[in-house]
Amino acid sequence: MPPSPDLPVGAVVVIGGGTAALCAAIAARRAGASVILLDRAPPENRGGNTRHSRNLRIMHCAPSPLFPGSYDEADFHADLTKAAEGAGDEALGRLLIRRSAAVPDWLAAQGVAFQTIACGGLPWSRKTAFFLGGGTAMINTLYATATRLGIDIRHRSHVIGLSRDGAVTLADGAGGTRTVRARAVVVASGGYQANPVWLAEQWGDDAAELIVRGTPFAAGEPLRALFDLGAASVGTPGACHLVAVDGRLTEADGGIVTRVDGLDLGIAIDRDGKRFEDETTITGPTRYAQWGRRVAALPGRIAHAVWDADAVDRVPPAIVEPIRVESLEALAAFLAVPIADLAASAADSGRVTRAPFFTVPIRPGLTFTCYGVRIDDHSRVLTPDGEPLGCLFAAGMIMAPNVIGTGYLAGAALTIGAVFGRIAGEEAAEHALG
Repeated sequence: MPPSPDLPVGAVVVIGGGTAALCAAIAARRAGASVILLDRAPPENRGGNTRHSRNLRIMHCAPSPLFPGSYDEADFHADLTKAAEGAGDEALGRLLIRRSAAVPDWLAAQGVAFQTIACGGLPWSRKTAFFLGGGTAMINTLYATATRLGIDIRHRSHVIGLSRDGAVTLADGAGGTRTVRARAVVVASGGYQANPVWLAEQWGDDAAELIVRGTPFAAGEPLRALFDLGAASVGTPGACHLVAVDGRLTEADGGIVTRVDGLDLGIAIDRDGKRFEDETTITGPTRYAQWGRRVAALPGRIAHAVWDADAVDRVPPAIVEPIRVESLEALAAFLAVPIADLAASAADSGRVTRAPFFTVPIRPGLTFTCYGVRIDDHSRVLTPDGEPLGCLFAAGMIMAPNVIGTGYLAGAALTIGAVFGRIAGEEAAEHALG
């Protein structure tokens, strides 16, 4: 089938629908460019992973209504360096940190509301600012602002190809294609966590055991298109941010409510009924990710959390109740594990002693992939020789490994999206209008 007629020309085309894309689109529009936003998701699922987020990490040198104390450049840099394990680009990391200081005011100017310390509710943090109403409220506000500014928002837009000169190819849903032509393109469509075929290139058959807890619309076609054009890569193929999630909640887009917590109150056992970690040593805000990585390393990518009658009421509430069984023997039969191994695991911990018992299956939950394209400090996509790749820019998780490698730092993903989205939008507008 021949291509359908081209769609209208925009000075800047932005691909994506989350924080990075919206910040890029709004920044480009405020810089004077006409903007078309192409989002693969339908309107009811717009927002990418931001819908499941609630805060972003911000450098600040003094207390404010949003933060107690200070979190200066040295503090942020130390945390970022540790998370990236030395794999981050130093100059881009410094750029992220310094530009983060302006993010709350810039987002507030777009209508986004933040939760102040005086409001109570979510725990305050000297490192992160919380959105009033969470990530969904922020997304709704940014879409309203984009609409008011005259940005042409097109949902259900499936981008399958790119060119160096600004042509963006979309599937038309009927076996053909259509084209949007731009003077500059910002790719802010995330990674490929919702692409099982691509994941299987590194994970093999085990890719099927990864539960996609983020947006199901990040299938990676724009990222693959950038690589096909010769973009330099950054990060590690197959590397992912993994979190321990309830294995019963297998549909994509589950977000934060699927996490399994309270493992230090009971035991975690593998598919043979044996403990594989000292549960009490994995605590703190990174515990979800630590458990996600450990479960991903197990045979079958499966584990089970077990609590007894004394502990279950202290386990943080979850969206689905744990499964209750009346005896250790019944639990062993239910989990299909040897009773001798389960009994030894329970006795060894000293925390699983009194019936009834409660259990939850645990799987690795995939939030985002850690493989993307290399950029410069103008958010331009680069070739392996360090040259700009035509009129293509990138922002958000598609370029996040530049600053955080394959690591994770709470609140940093949205900061990366906001900072580099704004940079990409302003730079793309300058390129398009110059």
